[in-house]
Amino acid sequence: MSESILIIDDEVLTLNNLKRALEKEGYEIFLADSGETGLKIFHEHLPNLVLVDLMLPGIDGIEVLKKIKEIDVNTVVIIITAYEIIEKAVQAMKLGAYDYLLKPFRITELKTTIKRAFELQKLRLRITETIETEKGKYYFDRIVAKSKKMEEVLKIAQRVAALDKTAILITGESGVGKGLLAKAIHYNSPRAEKTFIEINCAAIPENLLESELFGYEPGAFTDARRRKTGILEKADKGTVFLDEIADMPLSIQAKILKVLDEQTFTRLGGTTPIKVDIRIIAATNKDLRKEIERKNFREDLFYRLNVVPIHVPPLRERKEDIIPLVLDFIKDFNQELHRSYKGISESAAKVFIEYDWPGNVRELRNIVERIMALHPAEEIKLEHIPNELKASPILNEIPAIQETIKENKFVTLERLEKEYIKEVLKFTGGNKSKAAKILGIHLTSLLRKLREI
Repeated sequence: MSESILIIDDEVLTLNNLKRALEKEGYEIFLADSGETGLKIFHEHLPNLVLVDLMLPGIDGIEVLKKIKEIDVNTVVIIITAYEIIEKAVQAMKLGAYDYLLKPFRITELKTTIKRAFELQKLRLRITETIETEKGKYYFDRIVAKSKKMEEVLKIAQRVAALDKTAILITGESGVGKGLLAKAIHYNSPRAEKTFIEINCAAIPENLLESELFGYEPGAFTDARRRKTGILEKADKGTVFLDEIADMPLSIQAKILKVLDEQTFTRLGGTTPIKVDIRIIAATNKDLRKEIERKNFREDLFYRLNVVPIHVPPLRERKEDIIPLVLDFIKDFNQELHRSYKGISESAAKVFIEYDWPGNVRELRNIVERIMALHPAEEIKLEHIPNELKASPILNEIPAIQETIKENKFVTLERLEKEYIKEVLKFTGGNKSKAAKILGIHLTSLLRKLREI
């Protein structure tokens, strides 16, 4: 189907000349010699683009533009104007016109402008479709929540999503779905059609994290040759998700506090305050109150973030969600891996339910994907389940726990954590990435803990 153009001009010769020239390009053309006639044709045919002269008898071009945008804000409008009334053309641009052409103009110039306008329109439509697709993926009713604990989590998230600027702190172990919940809140909020940017504070070194968040001016440091726009600036009118915020350095925490309080910041090396309108959602797998006691986290930032706290329980505390999640993942991977699984056997389901899932939902999803990738079958069976689920390291096998049981004395949590990390590394044959997944922490966090052992 060809793209359609409505031309509104009170000069019949101009209308006919433009019609002949643009029909040769394959466009469907509608003509109107007045604003009133043009609006009537627009209502009937809803053309993709409108070319309108500013100086018209009766309703002028500005009024035509306003009424077209009221009917369909996505319609591209190009203004034709004489040099003497260029001020009105500028006014039209402010009201949503795509561009203006000064009379007399060349047909080649008009064709180029129309071509660019249609390209922009297609891009806008693609962006809109992408946003709608993302929104569909993160509707609250698509999040598996059969357990009472998760039902309560979603109730709180749905209520807070509509509050627009209210800060949210999502807590819970790694892999429970904090990022999924943050996206659901964004895509069900008034900011749904704006940017959502996620940054993992544990995965980026301190010097890079600051420049990523705030951007920098030329000369701010040795390699800063040109201005860089930071995440906070890019996310204006949208949402910033600060994952693993407990690992954010104290110096940057102070700047984030200012963003939350004043919605302003300055780029590195800059002096001019930049005003933004963003919502911040933070997440952590640590106890921030303990981090405050250890002087690792600012108390004032904690209270500013903790306006609406949402705790996502670990999978071992919501066993009712395990099999529904498995079935949901099977549906996804059937399409992705070209499989035809119909479900999970009773014996396999029993193992899944009894396992504690230290890596939570992330680990569960990875296991389902691994099984379906390696075994073209109709259901997940007991023999498909990896040994790590059947014979995983448990606390009673850790030397520190054995010592406690035999000699009736207790050990510190710090020592217990170190012993457990050693056991998991032994189990994975020294594979740190695999160990981090089992432990439910980021690889960077594991490497940091290993330096302390």
